[in-house]
Amino acid sequence: MRVLLVEDDDRVVAALTPALRRANLDVRRAPTAARALEAVGEADLVLLDMGLPDQDGLVLCRHLRETTDIPIIAVTARRDEATVVNALRAGVDDYVTKPYRLAELMARIDAVMRRSLVHLPDPVEQVGEIRLDHGSRQVWVGEQEIRLTRKEFDLLRMLVQAEGAAVTREALMSSIWETAWVGASRTLDVHVSALRSKLGCPAMIETVRGVGYRIAAKG
Repeated sequence: MRVLLVEDDDRVVAALTPALRRANLDVRRAPTAARALEAVGEADLVLLDMGLPDQDGLVLCRHLRETTDIPIIAVTARRDEATVVNALRAGVDDYVTKPYRLAELMARIDAVMRRSLVHLPDPVEQVGEIRLDHGSRQVWVGEQEIRLTRKEFDLLRMLVQAEGAAVTREALMSSIWETAWVGASRTLDVHVSALRSKLGCPAMIETVRGVGYRIAAKG
């Protein structure tokens, strides 16, 4: 999947680009609104900073919406309510404030692309003896295939893609169950328990108290 990163801060680009590429995303950068308008035709998703040197991000978003329905996620330090509301009205599909966790950003990318009926790439990922095929949604532990439900697979995929970082309960519930309702928290715990049992290695999924869950580095 081709991601257009509209960002003028070199430090942000240097930190974010390698992480997105590790997730098998093709990242191209546009440091200005003018460059973004030129490059958007070759992208599947836009990650948009609101503070650009040549044009406000809200104005750019409106221009993009006049010519394309490409998914847009605002990734910005602006967190005041008025800016968030105006960005959503201008046409962004989601809004992420800096600083953010990479796992949360990946979850929001996944959710936005699923809603737009465009799917993430289908790589095969491996952690320890666990292997995930994203295309067929199959999972193996060693040579044995493990049957997972759709929600269990999505949960395992999010944890694996976080590469050992903790994924918050809120991010998991928002992406997999598309809800922030606290009552869904019990559903998450039940699915984690079932996943641990099916993998045959409870220590593979660690609980991070007060935060969420993470995949064990060594399994």
